[in-house]
Amino acid sequence: MTDDQTPAEDLNDVADAAADELIALRAEVAALKDQVLRVAAEAENTKRRAEREANDARAYAIQKFARDLLTVSDTLGRALAAPPQGEDPAVKNFVLGVEMTEKSLLAAFEANGLKRIEPPKGAKFDPHFHQAMMEQASDEVGAGGVIQTLQPGYELLGRLVRPAMVVVAAKGSTGEAAPAEHAAPANPYAGGDAAASGEEAGGSVDTKA
Repeated sequence: MTDDQTPAEDLNDVADAAADELIALRAEVAALKDQVLRVAAEAENTKRRAEREANDARAYAIQKFARDLLTVSDTLGRALAAPPQGEDPAVKNFVLGVEMTEKSLLAAFEANGLKRIEPPKGAKFDPHFHQAMMEQASDEVGAGGVIQTLQPGYELLGRLVRPAMVVVAAKGSTGEAAPAEHAAPANPYAGGDAAASGEEAGGSVDTKA
């Protein structure tokens, strides 16, 4: 303050200084708030990433074990496909025991996130979950539909462990076309315009899952 300034001018200087300080404080608060939000968002992303990595680690850790158990399940299934014949009570009890063992094993699979993939007859071929082992002409199933499941597949916690091995209706099959339940890749077995549009969209699709 100089001797030439009036009290009103002094008040204006103080007000201007206070206003400048208030603007600076508001800017600092906004910057700190933005920083806090960024830190919170990064912490949330880190938490989600850690959870995802932990889930992936668990899935990978038991994936090989799950594959080994599938071999046991397949063996039990083949045994039940052609059970011993006869009226011998011991044989009947043996078959019953095998059936109960298979049911218990499948229930354990389901309880631990290992889900069976067994498309019914007429289901649409899905290269993400099915593996085409052969093609056959069919008058019951439309082109690109599943005629028969040769071996069920499995997925573990959303990850494919083994594709279902299926027989697929070949191009030109005259059966009823399978309804599309969801958007799927171009079907390599569909004939006519559908096949042409699939090729235009992205070429042929590998049937191997």
